[in-house]
Amino acid sequence: MKKMLIVAGLAALMSTSAMAANIGVSMAKFDDNFLTVLRNGMSDYAKTLPDTNVQIEDAGNDVAKQLDQVKNFIASKVDAIIVNPVDTSATQAITDAAAAAHIPLVYVNRQPINVDTLPDGQAFVASNEADSGTLETKEVCRLLKAAGKDKGANILVMQGELSNQAAVQRTKDIHDVIATPECAFMKIVQEQTANWQRDQAQNLMTNWLSSGIKYDAVIANNDEMAIGAIQAMKAAGVDPSKTIVAGVDATQDALAEMAAGNLKATVFQDAAGQGHGAVDAALKLMKKQPVEKKVYVPFQLVTPANMDKFMKKN
Repeated sequence: MKKMLIVAGLAALMSTSAMAANIGVSMAKFDDNFLTVLRNGMSDYAKTLPDTNVQIEDAGNDVAKQLDQVKNFIASKVDAIIVNPVDTSATQAITDAAAAAHIPLVYVNRQPINVDTLPDGQAFVASNEADSGTLETKEVCRLLKAAGKDKGANILVMQGELSNQAAVQRTKDIHDVIATPECAFMKIVQEQTANWQRDQAQNLMTNWLSSGIKYDAVIANNDEMAIGAIQAMKAAGVDPSKTIVAGVDATQDALAEMAAGNLKATVFQDAAGQGHGAVDAALKLMKKQPVEKKVYVPFQLVTPANMDKFMKKN
């Protein structure tokens, strides 16, 4: 009887281990406020699920390192892989490696170049970037009109990494809104990349201020760059509350600047929601359940009027 109980116990243990879902996650980089919320969203959510383990690694913004991480996940026979791409134009090798190994793959937050031709067993979870820059720029347009600037307004645009699909799309959104009759009074006088980084944006804005460029609004592809622009203004003795600065992500640092009157608009991108969605998609693909190729978590415009409901969300 004792032997039978031991054997039964071992069988149950082996069965439980066999049922555990092991998901390998490669993040573009850990040193980023928004991506930290995304990463924690996956990790915290997985802890609430039975027999679900996530192994999260930092690619350090290195394309080759990220591909190596994916190959290592495949070699260790994980059940699924989630990738936040370093370079959205260099994802084909990751797609091919996962497909060849028949391991489900989910891209999260940053759209891979091959999103419309992803093979079976692969999906993309994010927010629709065609909405982000559009919401942001339409609000800037509205604010400029309210300030009596509808006869002509100069705009400074801060772009994210040029190899990143989100930066490309958000910048396109800005141009598309400005091309409409309602916002045609807006004119882009400078447009440069600050690579999503606060310090680079501060340096860029400092250079623009030093050159004497006249501007009425700063539209940044993300909050970190918007904050960098605000910091540069403060350092130069310029009151940022007297101009219009907008970003994307609705991070807690950004909302603090909004509360201070320095950031006029941002767009909430649900980092934790994307993390949950990526884990859910990976688990469904493992079980051969249907998953849309593109799973979108909606963007939401954030202004001083509604910012309270977004506090502590990211």
